[in-house]
Amino acid sequence: MQGRLVLPKGRGIQFFPFSERSPEGREEWQEEFRKASEINIDEIDFIFDLDRYQENPLWTKEGIGKIQEAIADSGVKVRHICADFFMRRPFFRVSEQERKENIDILKQLVAAAKEIGAENIEIPLVDNSSVKTEEEKAILVKSIAECLPEAQAQGITISFEADLAPKELLELVQRLSHPSLKITYDSGNSSSLGYDAYEEISTYGDYLSNIHIKDRVLHGTTVPLGTGNADFDKLFRGLKEANYKGSFTFQSARQEEGKEAETILSYVEFVKQYAEKYSI
Repeated sequence: MQGRLVLPKGRGIQFFPFSERSPEGREEWQEEFRKASEINIDEIDFIFDLDRYQENPLWTKEGIGKIQEAIADSGVKVRHICADFFMRRPFFRVSEQERKENIDILKQLVAAAKEIGAENIEIPLVDNSSVKTEEEKAILVKSIAECLPEAQAQGITISFEADLAPKELLELVQRLSHPSLKITYDSGNSSSLGYDAYEEISTYGDYLSNIHIKDRVLHGTTVPLGTGNADFDKLFRGLKEANYKGSFTFQSARQEEGKEAETILSYVEFVKQYAEKYSI
């Protein structure tokens, strides 16, 4: 996940790394592509958040050009865009004007995704954007339905990352019955809610677009991989049976500041054990 290979500088666990330029003239988010390439990470899940969103390179033609350059120079791709914007400002519990603005923003993100070679835009339905009522589901479905034809035309999928129980999330996605609507699975959110990873993956099947690798304690916070309640055996057994071929995004806990690359590499080795065990 974008930002995991740079210093947090008090910005929290997850953020878009705005910064001053490096001595070489690269901005911090650009420098992260180089760092990822150096440790053989082959993609970055790009963050589009509410804060300073008009300064995000995804928002402007010039910025998109810089992302294309970073991808070409490093060989590190962007397949997924994590639209945390819609966690801060969801499609429901907002004014009708804001809802319509959100639709326009998502459509612009779809166009940007196409330009940088991305495949999927992730819509978080957790924390502030957690869906609580049938009315909120209806508003969400109505809003996303306005964006799906454009997404399909551009070859982009939109995926829900949600805290709903597996059958409830599947039912929500199936309401739209559209080939461009998928599901992003987060192993940490699942473990914190006490869900069964094998049941979830078996339920979602072909709807899976991306896997966020994370560990959390039951009803608690994010912790280093293997120290929380995430059951990675159940997760990878389910992924094997689902014939999953997509990405794995490390959205895992930060550890010692200044050793971000070492932390990510340790997590890669952790996941490789399960990938090899289940021949993924």
